[in-house]
Amino acid sequence: MKYWRETIAVTRRILTELLRRRRSLIFWSIFPISILILNGFILSERATLTMAVALESAAPSTLVGAALFFSCLGGSVATVVAEREQQTLKRLFISPLSGTSYFLGIFLAHTVIGIGQSLLVYTIAAIWGAEFQGSIILGIIIILFSIIAYVGLGFILGTQLARRIEDVNSLVAAFGVPLLILGGAFLPTSLFPQTLLDIAQYNPIYHMNEALLGVWARGDEFNEIISHFWFLLLFAVVMLICGWLSYQRMLMVERRL
Repeated sequence: MKYWRETIAVTRRILTELLRRRRSLIFWSIFPISILILNGFILSERATLTMAVALESAAPSTLVGAALFFSCLGGSVATVVAEREQQTLKRLFISPLSGTSYFLGIFLAHTVIGIGQSLLVYTIAAIWGAEFQGSIILGIIIILFSIIAYVGLGFILGTQLARRIEDVNSLVAAFGVPLLILGGAFLPTSLFPQTLLDIAQYNPIYHMNEALLGVWARGDEFNEIISHFWFLLLFAVVMLICGWLSYQRMLMVERRL
């Protein structure tokens, strides 16, 4: 019960700070919406589809590549780095708040943000007439795996590679943008040569994109996306464990400083 109360307190503080920065909140909303609409128009024009059908295919890629990537990966990196710069971790050592609750609080806060952006993207798509083609529950599980993977990776990058808040953009761009392109977030994987498709098999964003496209755009069943599903599950678990270990290592370093 103690851990639960502390986790909720940390989550509430992070979300409250985000709500107070209304300009950032507006930009975080505009970005995925604009990418969704642009992708929808491009697909509609090039594939001669109605806008509703085009958005059914554009929404999963936009969610994985624009919304969740920048809010959960970039956001978690920025949060960890900002907390170190603001000496929040130093104050943690002299407070009754446990390190576990702090880790879970940051994780939960970005999970809430990711869920909010998922609702935003699919609400806009639904307003345009797009429909869910497959299992909603399976799609939600894929989104949760994606959020866990992104936030876990964010902890790794934020604790091990970024030292100042200025490092965040270059770090996310260097690691993330090539993976986004290779994962089919901006270009359909059907345009990839076989060599890139072979490389993409090791890219978690590719599996996020293909799994969510399969379920919510094509109406695939579980057995049709099973390879993507298990890859995502394994990757999410590994990122969660490695994120926790990286966080613990950071705490040890901060205690010595």
